[in-house]
Amino acid sequence: MNQKKSEQASTDEIIILASAPAADIRPSGSPLVNQVQDTLLSAVPAQKPEKSAGNKTVAILQSNYIPWKGYFDMINSVDEFVFYDDVQYTRRDWRNRNKVKTKDGLLWLTIPVDVKGKYLQKIRETKIVGKDWARSHFDTFAHHYRHAPEFERYVDTLAELYKTAAEIEYLSEVNFLFIQKICQLLGIKTSLRWSHEFDLADGKSERLLSVCQQLGASKYVSGPAAKDYLDCELFTANNMEVEWYGYAGYPEYRQLHEPFDHSVTILDLLLNCGADSVKYMKIATGVRQ
Repeated sequence: MNQKKSEQASTDEIIILASAPAADIRPSGSPLVNQVQDTLLSAVPAQKPEKSAGNKTVAILQSNYIPWKGYFDMINSVDEFVFYDDVQYTRRDWRNRNKVKTKDGLLWLTIPVDVKGKYLQKIRETKIVGKDWARSHFDTFAHHYRHAPEFERYVDTLAELYKTAAEIEYLSEVNFLFIQKICQLLGIKTSLRWSHEFDLADGKSERLLSVCQQLGASKYVSGPAAKDYLDCELFTANNMEVEWYGYAGYPEYRQLHEPFDHSVTILDLLLNCGADSVKYMKIATGVRQ
């Protein structure tokens, strides 16, 4: 899912010339992610009550770095959310970067990744370059959001997240780390899964349909960008409803700097609004469109 894109600012994305081949990984089972689940995420709310086969809703999206609020609204709207990191990594996209607000305008925070010459590598095969990025990103939040109303509420959590993230090798694992913790903070109980847990069929639409079927779903929820390629007739022929998730109608909240921008990381919302953050999301009403 892509956020609304304004003109893209230039980034200092770091690319190294060579590295060892990427290993086949399962991010949710790595020691570092297991460790953070046992500590930072020990208070994650219970998952949504299990629904009977054929009565589930599923969304399937690539993992993003500290995504915007719409990403989390989509997670909350379904019973099973699948990180689709078995697809090709795309450069200068939301996989490894996002935006924050500053007094001088929008600022991109980018995780440096090893992509030189690796045009076909999957998202989950993409390695992070170095560790300094984590301290730099935390310092950016500490500098630009120190006067935010809820900064003190979350500063220790952010510090621990970035301390853990600095030791993680793969981009998917870092994205998972932040997304799951933010789901906890928002009270989202959706089950989070990985696409490589399933038998993946050939073909874009066939693969998505297959994952939904393996999960016993009756409805596939998709972002509007997929309208350009999704074969809805295939889903209909297999008794799978397709629902297009809409992002219109978000209310504005008080940001530290004008003009207001909806597309920034959800951490902007949390640092400004704290426990009231859900009031500015679709979570509050359960409305999807």
